Amino acid sequence: MNRRWIVRTGWSALALLLLALMALMCWEPFLAEQPGPPPPPRAYAAEIVRDSFGVPHIYGRSDADVTFGVAMAHAEDDFSTLQDVLAMTRGRYGAIAGEPGAGVDYAYHLFGVRAKVRHLYPALPADVRDLLDGYAAGLNRFASLHPREVKLANLFPVNGEDIAAGFALRLPFFSGMDRVLKPLVDGAPANPEFGPALDGKPLPGFFQGGGDIEPRLGRQASSIAVPGRDEGGSPDGSNAFAIAPKRSGDGVTRLVSNTHQPWRGPVAWYELVIESDAGWHFAGATFPGSPWPFLGHNDDLGWTNTIDRPDLVDVYKLVLSMDATQYRLDGKWLPLERRRVWLPVKLGPFVLPVPRTIARSAHGPVVENAHGAFALRYAGIETIDALIQYYRLTRARSFAEWQAAMAIQGVPATNFVYADRSGTIAHVYNGRFPVRKPGFDWRHVLPGDRSDLIWQAHVPWSGVPQNINPASGFLFSANNTPFVAAGPGSELDPAHFSPLLGIELDMTNRARRAVKLLAASPHIGRAELERIKYDTGVERAGFVAQTFDAVAALDTRGDPLLARAQKLLANWDYRLDGQGPGDALATMMIKPMMSAAYNHRRPPDVRRLLHDSAWHLQHWFGRLDPPLGEVVRLRQGSVDLPMDGGETLRAASDWDVDPRDGRLVVKHGDSFLMFMEWPAGGAVRSQSIVPFGAATTRPQSPHYADQSPLFAAHRLKPVYFRRADVLAHAASREVVTGGQ
Repeated sequence: MNRRWIVRTGWSALALLLLALMALMCWEPFLAEQPGPPPPPRAYAAEIVRDSFGVPHIYGRSDADVTFGVAMAHAEDDFSTLQDVLAMTRGRYGAIAGEPGAGVDYAYHLFGVRAKVRHLYPALPADVRDLLDGYAAGLNRFASLHPREVKLANLFPVNGEDIAAGFALRLPFFSGMDRVLKPLVDGAPANPEFGPALDGKPLPGFFQGGGDIEPRLGRQASSIAVPGRDEGGSPDGSNAFAIAPKRSGDGVTRLVSNTHQPWRGPVAWYELVIESDAGWHFAGATFPGSPWPFLGHNDDLGWTNTIDRPDLVDVYKLVLSMDATQYRLDGKWLPLERRRVWLPVKLGPFVLPVPRTIARSAHGPVVENAHGAFALRYAGIETIDALIQYYRLTRARSFAEWQAAMAIQGVPATNFVYADRSGTIAHVYNGRFPVRKPGFDWRHVLPGDRSDLIWQAHVPWSGVPQNINPASGFLFSANNTPFVAAGPGSELDPAHFSPLLGIELDMTNRARRAVKLLAASPHIGRAELERIKYDTGVERAGFVAQTFDAVAALDTRGDPLLARAQKLLANWDYRLDGQGPGDALATMMIKPMMSAAYNHRRPPDVRRLLHDSAWHLQHWFGRLDPPLGEVVRLRQGSVDLPMDGGETLRAASDWDVDPRDGRLVVKHGDSFLMFMEWPAGGAVRSQSIVPFGAATTRPQSPHYADQSPLFAAHRLKPVYFRRADVLAHAASREVVTGGQ
C-alpha cells in the first residue's frame, strides 16, 4: 500500500512536471499581447527592381503601394530582423532573444507604449496612417507566403498601430534615456567612479555618453538599440559633411552621409530607392520596421544625421508615503500607479514568465530601487509626431518645405546636416528641448513633490540651434558640440542659447580632426572631400594625449613586454592607416579610452590596458607590431577582409574578439555611406556603400556580402536614382501584390 502510494505519487509528480514543462513551452503565444485587426481592406501592388548589387528600387502608383513594396523587399532580405522589431512592439522580444530581449520588453511596458499609441494614433494624418497600413500589409503578405520563417505564433497579422508602436518605443531613447536609465536600474546609491549618482546628484548630466544598459533582468534593466542613438554603448559615432558651392571649387554642392551603426540587427541600415506616381521619390536608407527612409536625398535636397546629446531627460525623486502606495505632489497625496507585467524570457526550449512591477506618476514612468522611487520625464513623452516629420521630410522639395517639416519637432533629438541644389547648407542641433523653470539645476535629480517642475511645453523651432549657410562654406558633425560645426569665424555663439537647453560641449577626436582638415582646404572638391572622409589620422589632443602621455610615464622596469610596448607607442605616427608598426597596439589602446571619454566615465588603468593589449597581440600574432589589417577584420560568411581606421574619420572601431584566432572582427562603425552631389544646373547624382550587402541575413543570396570588397577598399558603388538607369542595370524585377 505504502509502495503503491509512493509510485502513484511519483507518477503524479512526473505528470505535473511534464505539464509544467509543456506550459513553459506553449504559454507565451496565448497569454502575450494578441494581434489587433489587420489593416483595412485594400489592394496593394508594387514593383521591386533590384539593381546589380541587390538594392531594391520600389515603385507604386500611390505612396501606400510603395510602403507595401518596401516591407516585401526588406522581408525578402531580412525577415528575421523585421520580426525581432515586431516582437518588440508587442512586448514579446524576450521570447526570441531571452534575457536581453526581456530588457526591451521591460522598456516597452515602462513607457506605456501600447497605451500611448492607442491614444495618439487616431490623430495622425490620414496619409501617414495609410502608409503605415500599407507597410503592415506587406509584412503580413510576406508572412503568409513564408509561414515556416515566422518565429512566434500569433505575431501576425500586424497593423499600422504596431508599426507606430515601434517608433514610440524608440522615442524615449532618442532623448537620451539610455544614459539615464542605467544608474537607476542598477540601483546603486552612488556611482563609484564619479561620486554620488542618485542621492548626491550628478545623474543625467554626468551620463552624457549613452552607455549600454546591461540587460540584467533581475535589476529591471532595459537594453534596446534604436534609430538615431547611434552610440548604443559602442565607442563609435557618425560623421556628416556639407560643402557649399562657393567652397567646393567647382560649383557643386556636396553632402556626405557617414553614419556609424551596428552592422547587423534592428538598427542596421537597409538601402533602398522609392518612387510613386504621386511624386514621392527618394534614395537613402532605413531601419527595420520603418516604411520610409530616414536619410538620403531626392532630386532637390538631402540630409543625414549624427547623434547629438543634449540633456533631454529629467529625473525626479518622489516622496512616498509610509506604505509606498502614494507620492506627495504640492502637499497632496496621490496614488502611485502600479501594475504587474510578465516578461517572457526564452531559455532553451522554454519561455519563462518573469513578473515585474511597472509604476507611473504625474511626471511619467517611475523606476523603483532600494534608494527610492525616481520618476522620468523626457522630450517627446507626449507625442509620436516623428512619424509625420520623417515622411514630410522625404517629400520636401525646397529648404523652406524641409524647415516646415523640421518645425513639427517630432524627432526628439539627433543632428541634421542638410544640403540642396540651390547651394544651401545647414546644420541643425535638433532637439525637442523642454521649457524648464529657471533656478534649478536640471542636470541633477529634482524634487518630485512640486508640480511646477513638471514641464509641459517645448522650445519652439525658432529657438533650436541652427547654422545656415556659414561664411566658411562648410559644415560638419562628428558627435561634437554644435558650437563647433563650421570652422573659425563661422560658429554659433553659445551665449545666444540658454543653459536650460542642456546643450553638450564635448569635442570628439574626430571633430578636432575634421575641423582641422576642412579649415585647411581652400577648395573642398570631390577628391579632397574623399581624402578627408577616409582620413585615418588621430589628433594628439584630449583623451589621446592623456593616454599616450600616461603610457610614456609608466615605469616598465622589470616588465620586458610593457617596455617593448611603451617603446613601440613612443614612435607611433598617429595614423591608423595600417602602414605603421604601432597601429594595431594603438587602436587597441584608443578604443576603450575613447569610450570612457565619450561616455564621461573613468578611463581604464593605462598600465593594465597596455599590458592586456600587448599580451593579446603577442599571444595571437607572435609579435607586438602585426599589420593593422591582419588584426582588424571584416567578416561575413566566407568573406574575410582587412580593415583600417579606428577612432578616426574612417571610423571602423568597434569589434568583437574572435575566440578562434584573436582577430578583432568589426561589428559597428562606418555603415551606410553616401556621397551626394548637386552640380550647378545639373541633376543630382550619388554613390553609396554598406559593409556587407542588401541581404545580410540570407547567406545563400549573392548580395549577402557582395559590397564588402568595395567597402574595405574605400570604394563606392553607383546609386541608380532614375528608373531608366536602374532598368539598364537590373538584376531582377518582380511585381508584388496583397491586401484585400
